[in-house]
Amino acid sequence: MLGVLISVEGVDGAGKTTLVAGLAAALGAVVLREPGGTAVSERVRELLADPALEIDPRTEALLYAAARAQLVAEQLRPLLADGTTVILDRFVDSSLAYQGAARGLGVDAIRALNEFGTGGLRPDRTLLLRVDPALARERIAGRAADRLEREDGAFFAAIADAYDALAAAEPDRIAVIDGAQSPDAVLADALAAL
Repeated sequence: MLGVLISVEGVDGAGKTTLVAGLAAALGAVVLREPGGTAVSERVRELLADPALEIDPRTEALLYAAARAQLVAEQLRPLLADGTTVILDRFVDSSLAYQGAARGLGVDAIRALNEFGTGGLRPDRTLLLRVDPALARERIAGRAADRLEREDGAFFAAIADAYDALAAAEPDRIAVIDGAQSPDAVLADALAAL
């Protein structure tokens, strides 16, 4: 029996990490983050997060896809083959929204790049935490901002719009959850959507 792959998406500050922890406890699932989850992917994560680096948008997209390809090969495919339920804190939809839409590289181009990198692996269900980008920015205001979190409000508004478009295009896969609710209400809605 194949495992189940669940991804959790949303703008920075939407509550993904809190929801992922709650889902893992409720479902007994393995949790992996993006980029990350392997030695190679964690090193790529360090590069991508470093606020001292200027990274070209195409390089950024390729780095995310490379980290994802390693995660799929080293962790996701073996876990799913063993029948494990895996929860991902971000997956391909993040690149579609962040690099495809907000960075202006084109959703279709980023989709093709990640199709290659993942070998076509897709989540069985994606939970999109919808929250106003301004509220999300308030939530992360107290922590040290990484390279992406330093972008302006227009960048995050473009990401939110892209996520909404993705959800409208794939309603059978992507369940939209109100991320402005309490963590318990978000978890309840997420479990109902699964």
